[in-house]
Amino acid sequence: MTTMTEASVREFKMPDVGEGLTEAEILKWYVQPGDTVTDGQVVCEVETAKAAVELPIPYDGVVRALHFPEGTTVDVGTAIIAVDVAGAAAPAGTPAPAAAAAAEQKPAEPEAEGSGRQPVLVGYGVAASSTKRRPRKAAEIPAQESAVTAAVQAELNGHGTAAHPAPAPGLSALTERPRPLAKPPVRKLAKDLGVDLATVVPSGPDGIITREDVHAAASPVQAPAQPPAPQPGPAAVPTVTAAPAPTVTYDAVRETRVPIKGVRKATAQAMVGSAFTAPHVTEFVTVDVTRTLKLVEELKQDKDMQGLRVNPLLLIAKALLVAIKRNPEVNASWDEANQEIVRKHYVNLGIAAATPRGLIVPNIKDAHDKTLPQLAEALGELVATAREGKTSPAAMQGGTVTITNVGVFGVDTGTPILNPGESAILAVGAIKLQPWVHKGKVKPRQVTTLALSFDHRLVDGELGSKVLADVAAILEQPKRLITWG
Repeated sequence: MTTMTEASVREFKMPDVGEGLTEAEILKWYVQPGDTVTDGQVVCEVETAKAAVELPIPYDGVVRALHFPEGTTVDVGTAIIAVDVAGAAAPAGTPAPAAAAAAEQKPAEPEAEGSGRQPVLVGYGVAASSTKRRPRKAAEIPAQESAVTAAVQAELNGHGTAAHPAPAPGLSALTERPRPLAKPPVRKLAKDLGVDLATVVPSGPDGIITREDVHAAASPVQAPAQPPAPQPGPAAVPTVTAAPAPTVTYDAVRETRVPIKGVRKATAQAMVGSAFTAPHVTEFVTVDVTRTLKLVEELKQDKDMQGLRVNPLLLIAKALLVAIKRNPEVNASWDEANQEIVRKHYVNLGIAAATPRGLIVPNIKDAHDKTLPQLAEALGELVATAREGKTSPAAMQGGTVTITNVGVFGVDTGTPILNPGESAILAVGAIKLQPWVHKGKVKPRQVTTLALSFDHRLVDGELGSKVLADVAAILEQPKRLITWG
């Protein structure tokens, strides 16, 4: 993760602290230039799309420079802090680490594919290569490229039309065209939609192509891309600069603009992807949970549960785990790339948690193997860590099913969206005292409504109904935790 910019200065780069994340925001610096740091010392806190994480420095030395201020979003693999491992002052006449880092990250001239591109993510990207492909001859340039080349050269020469191209300089203009700026997820989207990024007009800051730009370029209402035909009068050729975005005005006194980033941005992207990828089905059941609430009160007095967090969510989680044990096919994921259904023989139980930074879904690893006290302890730790904003990215990876407790907000029920990569999510509504027919008479009982959303590619209606009915049956008669568990 380090590169040498001077004999004794090392650059610490933004690591991939999650699973394939591309950027992180620097929330707070704990050191300043001139401070002494030691191996393992936390130097800053960053927020990824999944959590806030503290970054330790991997060596001893003196901080030479901080390359970015707090609040800056930095791409993975970018140097963020320079440390003099010898602890000496910068020699006169040597470039500052910030300048060296900037020079190091200056985009290289575009080359042919396979000509030595460098990885842009830690642990990701293409391997370096010294092999270079030979330059293509003019005769090998496709006709369409030649036409675009002629148009661009004509514009550069001030002709206004493509009627008088200069072939040799035109070829130079084409080969020196800068590589479009876009982040890896946007490049993948363009590839999936068959969009050439070189034809997309960027609208992002500093000329970066966004997902919206790619979708706009792929829109069927646009005419197919073709070489501009020679016409008299003003040129109709594409320009190399983006059209100015329309001016958006708003009332600064009555409105507040909040940048979409971090956990909120990741949640939005994940939910859109899930909603439009997995065909959702949601089923509902209203159930009398009076006996479950009585069991909760009894467990609070049990010496084996002393010091543990005992509440209805604990027994609801246990009920779902038993239902999955009785219907194991529901615990699976859909592998689109390999066209396979992946059956999971373990349950990583996700618990949706609302935090100041947004919604996160950490999960309890191997929840199916835990006793009730162990499950209570894991739930307590999960909730406490989430509220402190210290949930690690690893804690949010690998979930299989999720519970979201909307009842804490007084909501009766909802239609939850699946956590990406999972097969089902159970929403628990508010538990309220309601009139209920019990043993042939109308009595006040504690009642709640459960909603189960599931991926209909994996779970058909019969299987989903069985899982939901089992959860409801256990909560109505919690002794089934023993007979079914």
